[in-house]
Order: sequence, then structure tokens, then C-alpha cells
Amino acid sequence: MTGLSGSGKSTLAVALERHLVSQGQLAFVLDGDNVRHGLNGDLGFSPADRVENIRRVAHVAGLMADAGVLTLVSFISPYRAERARAATLIGPQRFVEVYVATPLAVCEARDPKGLYARARRGEIRDFTGLDAPYEAPLTAAIEVSTADAPLSVTVQTVVGRLRALGHLPRTASA
Repeated sequence: MTGLSGSGKSTLAVALERHLVSQGQLAFVLDGDNVRHGLNGDLGFSPADRVENIRRVAHVAGLMADAGVLTLVSFISPYRAERARAATLIGPQRFVEVYVATPLAVCEARDPKGLYARARRGEIRDFTGLDAPYEAPLTAAIEVSTADAPLSVTVQTVVGRLRALGHLPRTASA
């Protein structure tokens, strides 16, 4: 899942994980919070560090997929090239790009960690979506916004698309 900070990526990923596990599917969320505390704790937010962050996460997601775990990866991942590289590392047949296309104004209004406010005050530089680029997907397999629909509806939308794309068994209930 890719999208701006505050777009609802991790909230959606956790809700999807809960739903899938309740249906008997092995699922796990990798996001910035759980990965940057350990595996990627040595990385900052420079363009090079962002690239390395996604490279490492893609390798872990690929290993988890090899073990049969549906891995919900939730990162801003601002560069198209890095998302394409992640798809190659994971395997294009196992990679589904989900674009959480929540508008910047909504993300900034939510600002769950106060990052937009800090960036606007100049305390954080190179903040994705403000003074650093975010390259939205051109052809994401799934695109949703968390701006208007209830989370449960968005979860069902993603589950339905994953099923239609052949990434979830048709027998699991929605």
C-alpha cells in the first residue's frame, strides 16, 4: 500500500489483516512503525535511505510470501521506480500495488503524528507531499481513498479486488 502520510494506509492494512485472519488467511502487516524500530532502525529519510528502506522491506515481504503469509506492506514509498523494484523482488505475480489515494488536504487535516504541522513550521525538511515528491502510481491494481467511505467498506473493496485478481481464495467469505 502506498500513499501520503495520514492517508490511512496502516489503518487499512491492520483492518485488512484482522479481516483476513478472521477468515483463516495467514496475514501480517509490515509498516514504517514496526520496521523502522528494528530492521530499518539505522535508516533516515534521505532519498537513498528511502530506497534502501523499501528494498529491505520487499525482501522481507518476499520471504513471508514464500512462507505462505499474505503480507500487507504499508509504506509511503514515494518513488515509482522503487515500487517497481519491490514488485520485481517480491515477484510480479505476488505483488499487488494498492494506492490509498486520500487527498493531501485530508491527510494534512488528520495529521495523526503532527508531522504536517512540524513540516509546515520548517521543523521537518523534505516531507513527502509538501517539499519532497510523491509519485502517485499510474496504474495501481487497486485504488481506494479513505476520505469518505467507512473503513469497513474500504476493507470490503480491497478484499473484493484481491479476490477478483486471484490473490484470495473465492471460498473465503467477504
